[in-house]
Amino acid sequence: MTASSAAGQTGVTRVVCEQLAPRVGDLAHNKELARDAVRRALADRADVVVLPELTTSGYVFASSEEARHTAITATDPFFDDLTAMLSGTDTVVVLGFCEGESGDGGGGTGRTGGDMLYNSAAVVDASGVRTVYRKTHLWDRETLFFTPGDQAPPVVTTAHGRIGVLICYDLEFPEMPRRLALAGADLIVVPTNWPLTDVPAGERPAEITQAQAAARANGLYIVCADRGGTERGQEWTRGTAVINQYGWLTAAVTGPEQRIVSDLFLHLSREKALSPHNDLLGDRRSDIYVQESPVL
Repeated sequence: MTASSAAGQTGVTRVVCEQLAPRVGDLAHNKELARDAVRRALADRADVVVLPELTTSGYVFASSEEARHTAITATDPFFDDLTAMLSGTDTVVVLGFCEGESGDGGGGTGRTGGDMLYNSAAVVDASGVRTVYRKTHLWDRETLFFTPGDQAPPVVTTAHGRIGVLICYDLEFPEMPRRLALAGADLIVVPTNWPLTDVPAGERPAEITQAQAAARANGLYIVCADRGGTERGQEWTRGTAVINQYGWLTAAVTGPEQRIVSDLFLHLSREKALSPHNDLLGDRRSDIYVQESPVL
């Protein structure tokens, strides 16, 4: 029996996040970093593996040319490697990568020759790349290198439940997790690179608080995989976190440990009743939401 099938029988989904520290521009190194993380997760009997935003490329690009040098497509042999690693399991891997449009790089290599670059996340299982989501809300200098995606975020049906995908800044727009909740997501996974900012004493980073609010507002689990290291002077929040369907933080990276292994009961996300008289999604007043508010 595979780890994944065992999890399916118990109703428990094991999620593993690893807070990797990619090297900007070093595609070969970063691919191996990701492969190693997946190997460790499989050894931990992971059902869902979540790695950071732009895992294969790094983040703080010096130029568009540097970003393009790390761009790959969903046909890159790297994704074939992941698919082979997942053979015989129901494990799902979600990770960020710098995606380029297929162009004169072509030749079946998965490298790119087109001009458009996307900050993307791939969902991979034993059958191959299930889908690629292109980040629709670009943060700060990302706008210098990437084209925003123009498609709604996906919900992927897996052996463990329905998984929605967002990337970093997407989560700060309440419409995004709500859309995934309405589409039936049990879990939202969020590859992210959260730049470190000042946090008042005793408070959590605002990004984690916002993720908690989104989980509570939509009654589903949210898993955020942040990154580690320091890249060209940029430090990171290191805010990798698991949040339950009530909005409570149930696991987070602490100290030197850069990994989370967390067992979740994703079927609980399908119960939206808040009281005998209230339903989290059923109580929505969509007839009101489409009206313009009067300005008095």
